[in-house]
Amino acid sequence: MDIREQYKKDVGTYAANMVESGTVIGLGTGSTATYFVAALAERLRAGTLRNVIGVPTSEKTAAQARAEGVPLTDLHTHPQLAAAFDGADEINPQLTLIKGLGGALLREKIVAASAAKFFVFGDSAKMVKTLGVVTPVPVEIVDFARSLCERRLTALGAKVVLRLRDGNPQITDEGHVILDAFFDGISDPRALDQAIKDIPGVVETGLFIGLTTAALVAGPDGVTVQNA
Repeated sequence: MDIREQYKKDVGTYAANMVESGTVIGLGTGSTATYFVAALAERLRAGTLRNVIGVPTSEKTAAQARAEGVPLTDLHTHPQLAAAFDGADEINPQLTLIKGLGGALLREKIVAASAAKFFVFGDSAKMVKTLGVVTPVPVEIVDFARSLCERRLTALGAKVVLRLRDGNPQITDEGHVILDAFFDGISDPRALDQAIKDIPGVVETGLFIGLTTAALVAGPDGVTVQNA
């Protein structure tokens, strides 16, 4: 296992150890979340954790949780979560995030907004001074509006690329497509988020603003916690 994979496993395990018995929690999506779900399942099997139910943020996470024996529910049954745990693609000093390179940003944001506390985890490479210098902003849209959304995002200064998988548009769990909007850094994430949402056909953006309770960051010195 290379060092970044070890960091992912370390922070996923750290986050799983934060989960309290008798809670309903959000289960994130992505490579680090995979380690989190695995560690959560191990605690449940060992009996050190009891009566925990998860709301998955993607069909992929749901499949893993079922395979590992983590009980699942949904937001109709449990609309308010004690906490949610998920990864991020970029995290700035204000704990504003870019998420969605895995394609689950819509459900991820809904679950985060439904939780009393939202913990984001990642390795130290995910920490950046300015969002969007390297990572695009994923924008989930209805396919009917693709040409309009592409034009409007370009007018906002983005280079726009349709997200593909196996040569075809990637379809999200909610049946939408994703445009990756590349900006040369984002000076005002909140203003950009609103400008993108004002485009007809946009469902959600990968900018997560004002949702994060704390960031759990793995690095050479172990896992550190940065509170909002």
